[in-house]
Amino acid sequence: MSTHFEWSHGYPSTRTPVFGHNVVATSHPLAAQVGLRVLHAGGNAVDAAVATAAAMTIVEPCSNGLGSDAFCILWDGHALHGLNASGPAPAAWTPEYFRRKYGTDAPAPPMRGWDSVTVPGAVAGWVALSRKFGKLPFADLMQPAIAIARRGYAVPVVVQQKWAAAVPLLADQPGYAQTFMPHGRAPRVGERFRFETAARALEAIAASEGEAFYRGEIAAAAERHARANGGAMTAADFAAYAPEWVAPLAKDYRGHTLHEIPPNGQGIAAQIALGILSHFDMAALPIDSAACQHLQIEAMKLAFADVYRFVADPQVMQVTPAQLLDDAYLASRAKLIDRKRAQDFGAGNPVRGGTIYLTAADESGMMVSLIQSNYMGFGSGVVVPEFGLALQNRGHGFSLDAASANAVAPSKRPFHTIIPAFLTKDGAPVMSFGVMGGNMQPQGHMQTLVRMLDHAQHPQAACDAPRWRFNQGLEINIEPGMNADIVQGLADLGHRFNALEDSYQDFGAGQFIWRLGDPAEDGYVAASDARRDGLAAAY
Repeated sequence: MSTHFEWSHGYPSTRTPVFGHNVVATSHPLAAQVGLRVLHAGGNAVDAAVATAAAMTIVEPCSNGLGSDAFCILWDGHALHGLNASGPAPAAWTPEYFRRKYGTDAPAPPMRGWDSVTVPGAVAGWVALSRKFGKLPFADLMQPAIAIARRGYAVPVVVQQKWAAAVPLLADQPGYAQTFMPHGRAPRVGERFRFETAARALEAIAASEGEAFYRGEIAAAAERHARANGGAMTAADFAAYAPEWVAPLAKDYRGHTLHEIPPNGQGIAAQIALGILSHFDMAALPIDSAACQHLQIEAMKLAFADVYRFVADPQVMQVTPAQLLDDAYLASRAKLIDRKRAQDFGAGNPVRGGTIYLTAADESGMMVSLIQSNYMGFGSGVVVPEFGLALQNRGHGFSLDAASANAVAPSKRPFHTIIPAFLTKDGAPVMSFGVMGGNMQPQGHMQTLVRMLDHAQHPQAACDAPRWRFNQGLEINIEPGMNADIVQGLADLGHRFNALEDSYQDFGAGQFIWRLGDPAEDGYVAASDARRDGLAAAY
C-alpha cells in the first residue's frame, strides 16, 4: 500500500479525500453518479468514463458538448493506451479562405462563429473506447445522459456563473439563444434546464453507435446550418473523421513517470517543465515558499516558450517530441533559470541537442483519464438547434502566418490545450488525473505533482493548495488565498501580477485517482477540485 502521503490537509477546503475500490471523479455530481451507476451495473472503468462523458455534455454545457474534442489515456490492467479524438479543419480552410473574409491582417481564424469550428471528435472517441475496452453495450451507456437531458436538472452554482458570463458574448451566435437562453437569459441557480434536442441527438448516436453523428442525420443538419450561416463545414468533413490510437509520451520525475498525449496537444509542456525541475532539489525548499514557486514558474515559462514555437499537428512539426524531452537539452534549459530574478524566455533549439475532465477506476485495476472540451466557454457559440449540437471553437487556435508550425490548412489538426495525464512507477499504474483550464492545464499538472512527489501532499491537499498561472512575459496571476509572504517574495524576484480577466478558465479544476495498492484489496484515494461543482464518488 502507498503510505508516503502526509494526510493532514493544511488548506481551506470543503473536500476531504475519498477512498474506495471503484471511483469516478468529475466536475458535476450528477455525472459522477452516472459513472458509479454504470460500475454498479457491471460495467468497467471505460464504460463508466464514456457514460460520464456523455452526461457531462448535458449537465455542464458551458464547458463541453456533443461538438467537443476529447483525449484519453487509460490503463487496461496490463498496458497504457492513448486516444487522440481531436478533429481537423474543414477541407475548405486555407489561409486565403480567411484572408478573403477577414482581411490580410487577420492573425488567426475568428474566436466565435462557424469559421472557428473544427470537426468534433468526442463522440467518435466514445465509440472507439467502448468498442475496444468496454463491457456493456454502447447504447446502454448513453441512456443516463438521455434521461437527464429529457427530465432536466437544477443548474448548480459554478456552472451557472460560467453560463451567465457567456451570454453577453454569444447571444447573437446562430442557435445559441434558442438553445441556452430559456426565458431569454441564462438559467438561474437551482432552476431546471431541460435539453430535449440533445436527448434526441444522443438517442440517434446510441442507436447507430455514432454513425448518425458522422455519416447520418446529425452531420447533414450541421452542413445545412453551416451553409445557412456562412460556414464551410460539410457532411463530408464529418464522414472523413476517425480518432487515432497513439502511444503516450513518457517523462521520468522523482522515480515516477508522467505520461501525456503527444502533439497536437500541450501535455508535453508539463513534461518539459518537470524535466527542467528534476535538476533542482525541490524537496529541500518549503513548498509554500517564494523560492519553490519561483523555480516552478520559470520552468513553466521555458516549457511554454518551446511548446508555442514548435508544437502543432505532428505531421508538420519541425522537431520531434523526443528532441523536446531530451535530458541534455532540458539540462541546458534548466541552467537558464536564475534563482534571484524572473525572466522572459524565448524558445530554445531542441534540434541541437472553458473543458471538463473526468477519471474513473475499477476494482479490476482499469483506470481511465479522459478530457473533453468545447475550448472557450460554450466554444464557438454556434448550436445546430434541432440536435442541441454546441460546437467547439478549436479553429481559433490556428495561425494565418504561413511560417507558423500551426498555420491553418485543410484537414489539419490545430494546436490543442486539453490534456489528460497519467502517472506510473516502474511500469505500474499510480494515478489517473487531469486539471482543466486552457493553458492552466500543464501548469496544474506540474504544480500538483511537485506537491505530491516532492512534498508528500495527498491528492486533495495538492488540489486545494492555492495556484499561480503564467500567461506571458513576466506576468502571472495569483489565486486569492496564497500566502502574502509568497506573493511578496515573488514580487521581489521580479514577477508581475495582473488581474485575471478570463471568467471561465481561472485557476483550473482537477480530478485525481491515486492507486493505493491492489485495487481489489487496497483500492484508491480520489480528490475532486472545490473550484467546480464536482464530486469524487466511490464504493
